[in-house]
Amino acid sequence: MRGKPEHRYLTTHPFITFHVDLRKADPEFWMLLGEVRSKCEHIARVPLRGDTALELSRMYVAKGVMATTAIEGNTLSEEQVRQRLAGELRLPPSQEYLGREVDNMLAAYNQVVDELGDGVCERLTPELLCQLNGTVLDGLDLGPGVVPGELRTHPVSVGNYVGPPADESAYLLKRLFTWLYGQDFDGPPDRRVEYAVLKGILAHLYLAWIHPFGDGNGRLARLAEFQLLVSGGVPVPAAHVLTSHYNKTRTEYYRQLALSSRPEMEGNVLPFLHYALRGFVDNLRQQLEVVHQQQVNLAWSDYIDQWFRRHRYQGPTAHRRRLLVLYLTRAGGWVQKGELLNLAPELAMHYASRTTKTLARDLNELDAADLIERDGNAYRARVERIYAFPSPSRMSEGVPATAGARRRAASAVP
Repeated sequence: MRGKPEHRYLTTHPFITFHVDLRKADPEFWMLLGEVRSKCEHIARVPLRGDTALELSRMYVAKGVMATTAIEGNTLSEEQVRQRLAGELRLPPSQEYLGREVDNMLAAYNQVVDELGDGVCERLTPELLCQLNGTVLDGLDLGPGVVPGELRTHPVSVGNYVGPPADESAYLLKRLFTWLYGQDFDGPPDRRVEYAVLKGILAHLYLAWIHPFGDGNGRLARLAEFQLLVSGGVPVPAAHVLTSHYNKTRTEYYRQLALSSRPEMEGNVLPFLHYALRGFVDNLRQQLEVVHQQQVNLAWSDYIDQWFRRHRYQGPTAHRRRLLVLYLTRAGGWVQKGELLNLAPELAMHYASRTTKTLARDLNELDAADLIERDGNAYRARVERIYAFPSPSRMSEGVPATAGARRRAASAVP
């Protein structure tokens, strides 16, 4: 009796091995993976006001949607994407397809988040992939033979890369999810995030290799990565930054994808994992800086309110000076005196009927109270006063280094 014919992909695509030898990963790899987990935990536990958290969520959704569509050639800017997501961007007929691509990606992301939130689907399956592909391609002009939500029945290629035989797509997807949800990635609960990150990046790479659909495979690969990250405990805003990394380093992204499928690599996925982890960490650091700044702004605003209450400082003058400090804070650094009233229309309105002496007097009073600092004709808010334990590194970021200034920065009240 003749045995069952060997799968053709083993000959045409021998790098599709469904295997990763993490024992060969270098120390930096493990340090990056640990830092990803640490930063995801920090982001997940950040206390923010509801409106601030919502604004940050919207910002990173827009970044994620823009990034994954931009990789495929969409030319809308991040600001245009934000307007589109808010229903405020109307495009001419010749460009409407760009908006539709954005709409579809938002719908697909929402589908993933909503299903996870409802506890409906915590596993990535071929059936879910088909649903998501249907959403991604809905209403777009597609090439011949491309049916949204259905596995391809014809050969596909991207540049010099040719996908595996079409009739093996279903088998390869089944193998992929059996592997990702098998014992290789069955770790302890306290390592849930690390395993989710590894599975997400590997699913992304393997779906790019398998290319199971007639179109939308790149977007779907990154969407599957997002689903695995979020279902594994990565906060939604953090789960979007990997796609931003791929977009920012698009040339290297394509190079790493091409490198991973070379015969001499023999299915070694560690270089792609390393590339993704390095970018993940860099972008999580940036995200934490944004989150930290929001926390600082909220804490400083509360500090200013307490200062005015403690000094029983009330009335129109106090209100005007409080606004001056807060808008100077939002500027994030030094502002020339001539530019102060351009910081916000509200601030300009309060000084519209006043002379320049009023602004000078207000600045002098706030400087004397140690709430702002003057350097020649420029001013900045003394935000460092809210830091309880200023470190030497923070001193280099603008906190005064004198002993008196350190005491003031560490004091709970003026």
